[in-house]
Amino acid sequence: MKRVLVVGASCSGKTTMAKRISEAIAAPHVELDQIYWGPEWTPCPEERFRSMVRGVCSKESWVVDGNYGRTRDLVLQRATDVIWLNYPFAVVAGRALRRSMRRIARREVLFGGCRETFGTTFLSADSILLWVVRSYSRRRREFRRLFDSGAGDSRLIELRKPAEAERLLRLLEGQAPPLTSCPST
Repeated sequence: MKRVLVVGASCSGKTTMAKRISEAIAAPHVELDQIYWGPEWTPCPEERFRSMVRGVCSKESWVVDGNYGRTRDLVLQRATDVIWLNYPFAVVAGRALRRSMRRIARREVLFGGCRETFGTTFLSADSILLWVVRSYSRRRREFRRLFDSGAGDSRLIELRKPAEAERLLRLLEGQAPPLTSCPST
């Protein structure tokens, strides 16, 4: 793995996975949300966003996480590996709720100095929880098409359970024996 794209539903664990892969392969980690979101949840203008992502992708190695269709062509053009966290809705929804509650309670500062609040999380039409519900099935269809089409020259890895992701991470971190072929009978 040299240039890795991690995709999946919102709140599936893309950033956590990407950070661990980044450490395991000694490549810089780039979270697309950090580039895209400015103060008060202001989106980055499209041309500037594409230019910044193009700069990231021009590097020799990286681990990028994010689902931005407007820059996917740039990332896929250079990615050696694409990892899809294709988890069941219950896993993703549970993670979304726990993450939001933690961020609210700890007043965690996010991208561009933004924070999740009780109001934006539970009472807003722009709620991340509503976004997860609304986008989950669409993202799954989108990534299924991407994986079924082959996504260029990238190696495609679909992980359907958090335990599979953990196994891959342990392999990359050198903490697990390599996968072997089926034993002979």
